[in-house]
Amino acid sequence: MNDVLIFTDCGIYCPAGDFHIDPWQPVPRALITHGHADHARPDMGSYLATRAAAPVMQHRLGADAKIETIDYGETRQIGGALVSFHPAGHVPGSAQIRVEVKGQVWVASGDYKTVDDGLSEAFEPVKCHAFITESTFGLPVFKWTPQDILTQQLNDWWAANAAAGRASILTAYALGKAQRLMRSVDTSIGPMLTVTAVENTNAVLRAQGIALPETTQITENVSAKTHPGALIIATPGSTTHHWARRFPQAATAFASGWMTLRGVRRRRGTDRGFIVSDHADWAGLNSAIKATGAEKIFVTHGYTGQFQRYLSEQGYDAHVVSTEYTGDDTEEAS
Repeated sequence: MNDVLIFTDCGIYCPAGDFHIDPWQPVPRALITHGHADHARPDMGSYLATRAAAPVMQHRLGADAKIETIDYGETRQIGGALVSFHPAGHVPGSAQIRVEVKGQVWVASGDYKTVDDGLSEAFEPVKCHAFITESTFGLPVFKWTPQDILTQQLNDWWAANAAAGRASILTAYALGKAQRLMRSVDTSIGPMLTVTAVENTNAVLRAQGIALPETTQITENVSAKTHPGALIIATPGSTTHHWARRFPQAATAFASGWMTLRGVRRRRGTDRGFIVSDHADWAGLNSAIKATGAEKIFVTHGYTGQFQRYLSEQGYDAHVVSTEYTGDDTEEAS
């Protein structure tokens, strides 16, 4: 099998097309799977991303970033490579990138999840000879809460706090997870507030037609007195900011796949953890890889060694690749 994609100091590179996928160093041409900061980095000569991913990328990278768009399923010739983008189910606009050179097909998945969350475009398996996969949660212990149960857990927690006269601070990442949670809860329980980073992202997504419930950005005039019983959607790194002091005795929770692990919850210092992720869990990783039909698998970030060994035992030609992607522990201050 010829190497359609190779792994360099700058990132994943396609020699036939002379482009990189999600590079972590400045390069002339970058194809981007999604807008999270560890995959869409500044200072590239040009960017190619899905039409749905581009607005958030422009917001985060700045007006000077040269971003070209492509539709899902559209095939584009770039040098000697045929390229197309396919839904990854991670966040709105996220994509797997299919690259074909002389009949060999490789797919770089970026980050993905196989459960349809009703917000992101649903994951679509892409047949290929080689598949580049994450393994952020590549251990059997990771199993996500079903959406209907998660919704009930969130509503029960918020309603109980509101009845007790407490605000509810729910921390999640500003792009994807925050909006998924907003659309999961019962907004009749009380008002929904957001920190600046979340509200700025909401504005970008609303402008491109994504329906979100009504939210109010936290300003100096917003407090527990003005919005009793509120649900506050905050980024993990923002809860030490001055706004939090205006919500004394607030209940706190963190929404993440890492809440599977008790030690992580203790270190976070939150009252409650909700097990939910925008990445695939153990079953999702395995089902996605099987659906590709690929024989060669490259594992890029997460529990790489453990997952690679498991895949090898299942008969795959599996390899660990060192990258600068960080998975679900990114976006602390986004």
